[in-house]
Amino acid sequence: MSSTSVPQPGVDRMVPFPGHPLVVGVVEDQDPLVVSTAVSLARALGVRAYFAFVDTSRFAVEEHEDGSVDHTALDPDSVDDRWEEVDANLRRHLTETLRGETLDWEFRYLAGRPDRALTHLARAVDASAIVVGTRAPGGGRHMREILEGSVAAHLAHHQHRAVVTVPLAVVDWKELRAPWEH
Repeated sequence: MSSTSVPQPGVDRMVPFPGHPLVVGVVEDQDPLVVSTAVSLARALGVRAYFAFVDTSRFAVEEHEDGSVDHTALDPDSVDDRWEEVDANLRRHLTETLRGETLDWEFRYLAGRPDRALTHLARAVDASAIVVGTRAPGGGRHMREILEGSVAAHLAHHQHRAVVTVPLAVVDWKELRAPWEH
C-alpha cells in the first residue's frame, strides 16, 4: 500500500457490533421509521445510539474527541441563530419519541457535509454502524440525487463501517425508469 492510498475496509478494520454504539443520521420532519429502526437495532445489540443532525448551512470550526463540533455559519456576515431552534426541536422530538425506552442515547448537532460529519462522529465514538434513511419523496428528489448523490452511498464509499439504509419510499419495479426519465 502506498503512503497516499486510503485504508480499505477489511476484516481487520471491522468494528464488532456487540459493545459498539450506532450513529443515526436524523433530519427535521423525518419519517419515524428511521428512529424506530435504529432503536430496534440498538436494543437488539444492547448498545447506545448517537442521533445526529448535520446542518449543511454551517461548517465545523473544530471537531472534538467526543464527536461534537464547534460550528459557524457559512456566511460570516449573517446572523444565523436558527440552528439553536433546530437543535432544541430535534432534542425535544427525540426525547418525546424515546420516552419510555430503556435505550441509552445522546444527540449531537453537527455541521458540514453529512457523510463527513457522520463519519467523524462514528470514528469518535467507535461506532459499529451508521443508520440513515433514504431521501423522502418529493419534487426535485431525483434531480437532487443525480447532482448530490445520496448520503448512504457517500458513506458506503468513504468509510469502513457498515451502513444501514432505511427505505422510506419504494418504487414499483414495473415503473422503474432511469432518474433522467422522470
